[in-house]
Amino acid sequence: MSDAALPPLSIADVQRAVTEELDRIGEVIDPLGALFADAGFELALVGGPVRDAMLGRPHHDLDFTTSAQPDDTERLLKKWGGGGTWDMGRDFGTIGARRGPWVVEVTTYRSESYDPSSRKPSVDYGTSLSGDLGRRDFTVNAMAVRLPGRQVEDPYGGVVDLAHRLLRTPGRPEDSFSDDPLRMLRAARFAAQLGFTVDPGVVEAMTAMASRISIISAERVRDELVKLICAPYPRLGLTLLVDTGLADLVLPELPALRLEADEHHRHKDVYEHTLTVLEQSIDLESRLPDGGPDFVARFAALMHDVGKPRTRRFVEDGAVTFHHHDVVGAKLTRKRMKALRFSNDEIEAVAKLVELHLRFHGYGTGEWTDAAVRRYVRDAGDQLERLHILTRADCTTRNKRKAERLARTYDALESRISRLAEEESLAAMRPALNGEEIMALLDLTPGPEVGAAYRFLMELRIDEGVLSPEAAAERLLAWWATRR
Repeated sequence: MSDAALPPLSIADVQRAVTEELDRIGEVIDPLGALFADAGFELALVGGPVRDAMLGRPHHDLDFTTSAQPDDTERLLKKWGGGGTWDMGRDFGTIGARRGPWVVEVTTYRSESYDPSSRKPSVDYGTSLSGDLGRRDFTVNAMAVRLPGRQVEDPYGGVVDLAHRLLRTPGRPEDSFSDDPLRMLRAARFAAQLGFTVDPGVVEAMTAMASRISIISAERVRDELVKLICAPYPRLGLTLLVDTGLADLVLPELPALRLEADEHHRHKDVYEHTLTVLEQSIDLESRLPDGGPDFVARFAALMHDVGKPRTRRFVEDGAVTFHHHDVVGAKLTRKRMKALRFSNDEIEAVAKLVELHLRFHGYGTGEWTDAAVRRYVRDAGDQLERLHILTRADCTTRNKRKAERLARTYDALESRISRLAEEESLAAMRPALNGEEIMALLDLTPGPEVGAAYRFLMELRIDEGVLSPEAAAERLLAWWATRR
């Protein structure tokens, strides 16, 4: 995962890949093409499925474009799929259907553009495949396969661009980004997903027009960022966002990590360190139950040091400190994710990881008490596995001996967690007495005092391990007597 794009492909490899993929999906595209043709309409496989077919990336979700109007499309898809269709995209001319494992979406030829001050496109139906392709974002997405004859349409040189792994717009990038500013983020996202280089003219236009991204809704910006961060090569996309100035507008905490040059090298390059931590966290995603890509783990890696610019201090001997950057970073993370309209669960998960990412280093070189291990597990909660990943990924030292020592220390911590989890059921750690038992013992009604008593017992559980209900009751009564 470097800054460099992937090596080019040969045209012969591209042609071979698309032929194989069209044969594989022939059971869908051929009868569907014949169905539309018999009804007097044009139909073409278009966009991502064509691009990915040439890259040898199979799809079961297929996109088509047609001369048919939505009502006609819906009628024909009911014949093809046996009746099950959906029309949530009808306002944009899109009708969907499913048949077995195949999901298709068919969209009427379109011609859409943005009002300079509007967040929403005005949609007009087009009259030709060439016109529809001309309004698409990049040449590699402006290719189609006419059906049922499987004739490739490539009016803008998408095949060559794909072989060269190059992102270029069908027309002037300034016109494309003026019509839909989100395409600037999509350029970064496709670079991250496909490992492509972005054409210099596109980069220049992105830089000049970055401020236009402000008319795009936070939700659409968020969705592009999630896809970018969950892509195979996120460094490519993130670097492009920073270099063009787009990150200053959609994720300003990232470029802020490029602290001014430190000629005495008293602290590491925080921006490059962050991208490395992200990449190393991706390499560890196999530890997670679903194996990744995992947005929460990746975004926590990206945001874990965003508190450093706010907390950097130069002390008398010339050293640099970032005290409490974990706490400040968690606050900044919450603020940014709220602005991007993430869910509360996602916000709290990422912010918790950012706030806890230094906790491991607070316990020295491995002198962990059982109480410290319990507290670590309690505070991490359901984010423990992700915290393991972030903590390990945060080691980017080039000192091999130091890296190995940190890895051994964390191995030991994980072993301690496993042992205590087996002995004490750490995942379900709770006091020996519940709320009702506390109220009965202390003759209380529900209120703050019950919560204080519960917290006392929880601290006992963490500090001393499992207590019997009798021992817990005795300790609670002694504690309660000191409060009266």
